[in-house]
Amino acid sequence: MSNTAKVDAYIAEQMNKLQDNPQCANTHYNLGMGFLTKRMFKEAEESFLKAVDCSSKLVEAYVQLGGIAMQRGDLEGCLHYNEIAAKNMPLFPVPYANMGFVHMQRGNVDEAIKAFKQAIKKDANFVQAIASLGGALYMKGDLDESEGYSKRALEIEANFGPALNNLALVELERGNHAKAREYVEQARKTGFEPPEGLLKELEAHGA
Repeated sequence: MSNTAKVDAYIAEQMNKLQDNPQCANTHYNLGMGFLTKRMFKEAEESFLKAVDCSSKLVEAYVQLGGIAMQRGDLEGCLHYNEIAAKNMPLFPVPYANMGFVHMQRGNVDEAIKAFKQAIKKDANFVQAIASLGGALYMKGDLDESEGYSKRALEIEANFGPALNNLALVELERGNHAKAREYVEQARKTGFEPPEGLLKELEAHGA
């Protein structure tokens, strides 16, 4: 059976379950995940909304709704859903990281730093949040702190491209062009493609 056929079968299975128990939040959530796998965002959103209507404590559904909002460029919607998720389950780190990302997109660096720190407080090994905090600190100009968090991310996951990219930006800012180029090449080996502006600036300095 192909992957597509498996997903279709999974969706059909969840729909059948809902025939017997239409108020099951978990089944609505599972159905939403099936639709999400097929990039059927409208259907996925409807399923996640039904899930939280059946159980407001199903915070994973709010996080997925936030992701769908982000996918269509609705930063306010993404922030709103993740705020609800954080309120309903304060110890769940993912909504805080997502809120941090929204704040970064809006240029609210201080708010992003607060949110990423909250995520890390809930999960000290949340590598995406740690690296994102490193990126936010770089944007604020705190190079030493940015370097520290980026290296901390690499201690958890040695080939984490965004953390290596942060370190390249830090070294570029310090004028260490050769070292910045080293980090860029390391990031590329992980499959992460550094931003064009960084590459052009390194080329301009002969690195």
